[in-house]
Amino acid sequence: MKSWKEMMTEAKREIMLLEAEHVKTKIDNKEDFVLIDCREAEELQEGRIVQSVFIPRGVLEMTVERHFADRDKSIVIYCAGGGRSALAAQSLKNMGYTAVASMEGGFGGWRQAGFPIEK
Repeated sequence: MKSWKEMMTEAKREIMLLEAEHVKTKIDNKEDFVLIDCREAEELQEGRIVQSVFIPRGVLEMTVERHFADRDKSIVIYCAGGGRSALAAQSLKNMGYTAVASMEGGFGGWRQAGFPIEK
Protein backbone atom coordinates (compact mmCIF):
# COMPACT_ATOMS: atom_id res chain seq x y z
CA MET A 1 0.00 0.00 0.00
CA LYS A 2 1.38 3.42 -0.98
CA SER A 3 1.50 6.47 1.24
CA TRP A 4 0.31 9.86 0.03
CA LYS A 5 3.92 10.99 -0.24
CA GLU A 6 4.81 7.96 -2.38
CA MET A 7 1.80 8.60 -4.61
CA MET A 8 2.80 12.26 -5.01
CA THR A 9 6.41 11.35 -5.82
CA GLU A 10 5.24 8.84 -8.42
CA ALA A 11 2.87 11.38 -9.96
CA LYS A 12 5.65 13.97 -10.23
CA ARG A 13 7.78 11.44 -12.13
CA GLU A 14 4.95 10.82 -14.63
CA ILE A 15 3.83 14.37 -15.40
CA MET A 16 5.29 17.66 -16.57
CA LEU A 17 6.22 20.07 -13.77
CA LEU A 18 6.41 23.82 -14.37
CA GLU A 19 7.89 26.42 -12.06
CA ALA A 20 5.77 29.49 -11.22
CA GLU A 21 8.09 31.64 -13.35
CA HIS A 22 7.34 29.50 -16.41
CA VAL A 23 3.58 29.76 -15.82
CA LYS A 24 3.88 33.55 -15.39
CA THR A 25 5.73 33.74 -18.71
CA LYS A 26 2.98 31.70 -20.40
CA ILE A 27 0.40 34.15 -19.04
CA ASP A 28 2.44 37.21 -20.02
CA ASN A 29 2.92 35.81 -23.54
CA LYS A 30 -0.84 35.16 -23.76
CA GLU A 31 -0.23 31.51 -24.60
CA ASP A 32 -3.33 29.42 -25.22
CA PHE A 33 -3.68 27.29 -22.09
CA VAL A 34 -6.04 26.75 -19.17
CA LEU A 35 -4.90 27.37 -15.61
CA ILE A 36 -6.91 25.32 -13.11
CA ASP A 37 -6.94 26.10 -9.39
CA CYS A 38 -7.74 22.77 -7.70
CA ARG A 39 -7.62 24.01 -4.09
CA GLU A 40 -10.61 23.86 -1.76
CA ALA A 41 -13.14 26.71 -1.66
CA GLU A 42 -11.94 28.00 1.72
CA GLU A 43 -8.41 28.35 0.35
CA LEU A 44 -9.63 30.92 -2.16
CA GLN A 45 -9.81 33.42 0.72
CA GLU A 46 -6.02 33.68 0.39
CA GLY A 47 -6.49 34.84 -3.20
CA ARG A 48 -6.09 33.24 -6.58
CA ILE A 49 -4.19 33.67 -9.81
CA VAL A 50 -6.39 35.95 -11.92
CA GLN A 51 -6.43 33.80 -15.06
CA SER A 52 -7.31 30.61 -13.21
CA VAL A 53 -10.49 28.55 -13.35
CA PHE A 54 -11.59 27.12 -10.00
CA ILE A 55 -12.33 23.38 -10.10
CA PRO A 56 -11.83 21.78 -6.66
CA ARG A 57 -9.68 18.65 -6.58
CA GLY A 58 -12.55 16.59 -5.21
CA VAL A 59 -14.70 17.07 -8.32
CA LEU A 60 -12.05 17.59 -11.00
CA GLU A 61 -12.38 14.24 -12.77
CA MET A 62 -16.20 14.44 -12.69
CA THR A 63 -16.41 17.95 -14.14
CA VAL A 64 -13.33 18.63 -16.27
CA GLU A 65 -14.88 17.22 -19.45
CA ARG A 66 -17.80 19.66 -19.11
CA HIS A 67 -15.36 22.55 -19.02
CA PHE A 68 -12.67 21.25 -21.37
CA ALA A 69 -13.74 18.53 -23.78
CA ASP A 70 -10.63 19.00 -25.95
CA ARG A 71 -8.17 16.51 -24.48
CA ASP A 72 -5.29 18.12 -26.38
CA LYS A 73 -5.86 21.50 -24.71
CA SER A 74 -2.83 22.69 -22.73
CA ILE A 75 -3.70 22.61 -19.02
CA VAL A 76 -1.68 23.70 -15.98
CA ILE A 77 -3.03 22.83 -12.54
CA TYR A 78 -2.05 24.36 -9.22
CA CYS A 79 -2.97 23.80 -5.59
CA ALA A 80 -1.49 25.31 -2.42
CA GLY A 81 1.91 23.62 -2.56
CA GLY A 82 2.13 21.34 -5.59
CA GLY A 83 1.14 17.93 -4.20
CA ARG A 84 -2.57 17.79 -4.98
CA SER A 85 -2.02 19.39 -8.38
CA ALA A 86 0.55 16.71 -9.25
CA LEU A 87 -1.98 13.99 -8.44
CA ALA A 88 -4.66 15.91 -10.35
CA ALA A 89 -2.42 16.26 -13.41
CA GLN A 90 -1.61 12.55 -13.28
CA SER A 91 -5.31 11.77 -13.11
CA LEU A 92 -6.12 13.95 -16.13
CA LYS A 93 -3.25 12.34 -18.01
CA ASN A 94 -4.78 8.95 -17.21
CA MET A 95 -8.09 10.28 -18.57
CA GLY A 96 -6.42 10.98 -21.91
CA TYR A 97 -5.52 14.65 -21.57
CA THR A 98 -2.26 14.98 -23.46
CA ALA A 99 -0.82 18.34 -22.40
CA VAL A 100 -1.21 18.54 -18.62
CA ALA A 101 1.29 20.00 -16.16
CA SER A 102 1.41 20.78 -12.45
CA MET A 103 2.81 24.05 -11.13
CA GLU A 104 5.60 23.27 -8.66
CA GLY A 105 5.26 25.12 -5.37
CA GLY A 106 1.61 25.86 -6.07
CA PHE A 107 -0.08 29.07 -5.00
CA GLY A 108 2.43 29.48 -2.19
CA GLY A 109 5.31 29.48 -4.66
CA TRP A 110 3.46 31.95 -6.89
CA ARG A 111 2.94 34.35 -3.97
CA GLN A 112 6.51 33.90 -2.75
CA ALA A 113 7.75 34.91 -6.20
CA GLY A 114 5.75 38.14 -5.83
CA PHE A 115 3.46 37.47 -8.76
CA PRO A 116 0.03 39.14 -8.82
CA ILE A 117 -2.99 37.61 -7.18
CA GLU A 118 -6.65 38.52 -6.99
CA LYS A 119 -8.40 38.58 -3.62
